[in-house]
Amino acid sequence: MVKTVASAAMLILVLIIGGRTEASADFAKISGSMVTIGSKPFFITGINNHYLTSGTESEVLRVLDDSVALGATAMRTYLQPVIGSLDQHVPTIWNWRKLADSGNLGVHGSYLLYWDTTAGQMAVNDGPKGMEKVDFLVAEAKKRHLRLIIAFLDFWDYTGGAQQIRAWYGSLDKNTFFFIDPRTKRDYQGWVSYVLDRVNPRTNVRYKDEPTILAWELMNEGNAEPRELRRAWVAEMSAFIKAKDVNHLVGSGNANIQVSDLASDLTVPTIDFGVWHGYPKYRRLSVLEFDKLIPRYCDLATQYEKPVLLEEFGYARSNQDQAEAYAKWLDTLAHSHCAGWLVWRLVSRQESGEYPVDEFDQFDIRRDGSPLWNVLKSATQKAAAP
Repeated sequence: MVKTVASAAMLILVLIIGGRTEASADFAKISGSMVTIGSKPFFITGINNHYLTSGTESEVLRVLDDSVALGATAMRTYLQPVIGSLDQHVPTIWNWRKLADSGNLGVHGSYLLYWDTTAGQMAVNDGPKGMEKVDFLVAEAKKRHLRLIIAFLDFWDYTGGAQQIRAWYGSLDKNTFFFIDPRTKRDYQGWVSYVLDRVNPRTNVRYKDEPTILAWELMNEGNAEPRELRRAWVAEMSAFIKAKDVNHLVGSGNANIQVSDLASDLTVPTIDFGVWHGYPKYRRLSVLEFDKLIPRYCDLATQYEKPVLLEEFGYARSNQDQAEAYAKWLDTLAHSHCAGWLVWRLVSRQESGEYPVDEFDQFDIRRDGSPLWNVLKSATQKAAAP
């Protein structure tokens, strides 16, 4: 108890001496099924982008500026890449050296986490190709009054993620090992602690004290199996984060493909808001069927008195009704109990001057004046209207 009181007193002293002006009102809070900032409702309209922590500075700035042009209020990303050891004694399980643009998983030598062979443990790259990229992102988002939703890790192995961490220990189990092994759980908590306690040299603000960060998420699409394990891990790690950071909202980041999955997340006391990811293509749903699914998810917000976000969704541009479909869904969301949406994915021009090639999913959103861009911009403007 003495240590806790002393720490609190020291924190107050630091705030006074440092001239910090951020007040608790600057942080996102929850009020029933809504997110609020400064006691005012904050309907989230935003974008996802996965290369914000590995792209070049000019590429990141273009995404930020295009987000502002769209009228977005929030951006979602996750902390990556993760590799093996630099001496290759512990292999990197994905193509770290891939020669590709940032939008197509080229990371240009960037990495946040790696295996330190000498120490025999996880290590953090805090240099220009590592955490300094995250520092840059947060500082530049802050200048533009954009809020960030940041997942501490990605589940998938596209740029390492949780799959690379379980591979450090020789496991081939993609869905269970990471979530139960004491070593991976220790690594995850160590990583969370490092991020929360880091002082951003560009802002002089500790990450856990940074109101630009709207919320933390445990992991992007943490596909733990079985379901009981997933809920247990979400409960354990969200409680861990809450104990270390009293300022920020915490979400799971789970895809929550079924409505019951979202309900399970919302029953966790230390999860502040619920999220779901919606891709009609992968669920073999029509535009209308997906539209009817939106209220089923959003209505859980009033049932559990927690905000719910559609934080990933996409519909291929090869569909002639793409713009009309987005317009329909966004209108349904605007009149639902959901607290907002984040579209997958906004991309901007790469160092080559071209947009990334997107021939597979065809979900990319671009600042190109297209019907889809205009639909999304109209939706952000309506959401911002008094």
